[in-house]
Amino acid sequence: MQFNNALTEEINLLMKFPDTSMEGLKVHHTADQWMIDAATRLHEKGLTSQHDGGYLTDLGQEALETGTLLFGLISPQ
Repeated sequence: MQFNNALTEEINLLMKFPDTSMEGLKVHHTADQWMIDAATRLHEKGLTSQHDGGYLTDLGQEALETGTLLFGLISPQ
């Protein structure tokens, strides 16, 4: 299994969300197209509350925590 470009973009956008569930993220219509598309896909997968970002769902929060852990394991210290 490999990460394709779309999945990598989704992970990159997911990592931009604040660590707290009290704050969300808004992807404006003037953002780069990859961000708009990734935001839509994250919402379709049930990770965010809105097609343009919003808040992370419980599943989205879990994905962010997992991504943060993975990043910490593979990034140089």
